[in-house]
Amino acid sequence: MPAAVPSSPSVGLCVPTLNAGTLWRDWLVRTQPAAKHFRVLVVDSSSDDETAAIARESGCELLVIERRDFDHGGTRQRALHYLSDCDIVIFLTQDALIADQDALAQLVAAFEDPGVGAAFGRQLPHPDASPIAAHARYFNYPDESRVVATADIPRLGIKTAFLSNSFAAYRREALISAGGFPEGTILSEDMIAGARLLKAGWKLAYCAEACALHSHNYSLVEEFQRYFDIGVLHHREAWLLDWLGRAEGEGGRFVRSELSYLWRRAPWRLPEAGLRTLLKYAGYRLGKSEARLPLGVKRRLSMHKHFWL
Repeated sequence: MPAAVPSSPSVGLCVPTLNAGTLWRDWLVRTQPAAKHFRVLVVDSSSDDETAAIARESGCELLVIERRDFDHGGTRQRALHYLSDCDIVIFLTQDALIADQDALAQLVAAFEDPGVGAAFGRQLPHPDASPIAAHARYFNYPDESRVVATADIPRLGIKTAFLSNSFAAYRREALISAGGFPEGTILSEDMIAGARLLKAGWKLAYCAEACALHSHNYSLVEEFQRYFDIGVLHHREAWLLDWLGRAEGEGGRFVRSELSYLWRRAPWRLPEAGLRTLLKYAGYRLGKSEARLPLGVKRRLSMHKHFWL
């Protein structure tokens, strides 16, 4: 393993942007005071709105790339190298709003454990989140922190490598030495990075005290498309399931939790939840079989259509 991070590590924060819209000023107002001692890098994919101009006016470092050059893993890997003087690099998305001014510091504090290679914070639903979207946040981001390593794979399966770059931080040299972020992946570059860190002997920390608001009210079509893309990922990165275990077990646990949550809070959404489960499964199975589908069909079924260009 590389040398331990110093007691007062240098920290960089990166947010990839594209037409960040009405949340962008709120993102900056919340984040910049909490990151006043950090380098703040905005990687903008040639936005059509004022995202880049506002970032520049706010004093952020700005790196503008061509929209066609954006890649979930490759762009973040570029940021890792750009922030070469930073011991720790935090990644946020443009729609993830830190819940309080201590959130970033609490996430960085996870690296006081010299064996932690990455840490991610708790994601809470936005105020406008539907009951279905809110449950997804509460299920995936519980109120209890934990630290996992390869020894936890028999117990947690694929969840062992779970990370989310909507609000995550990495020990920079550890991630680079483990292989960094993957290039050319349709999504889940964060989980692949987490799995690479685990393989290299690092631990992953979940910090429930570090909170951000982040959720999506996906339509039925978007839900299908997202799970199609997850299926594509699991087909193309088959080593993840071979090593960590199949995803269906975690999916079953999610469904049972969702039904219980909705029964108590929004029973009128139960039929919709059942339909979403069917669409997720159908999308996932189609994505896993993507090698047998024509390119045009795959692009139509996918949420990340630029991936197929």
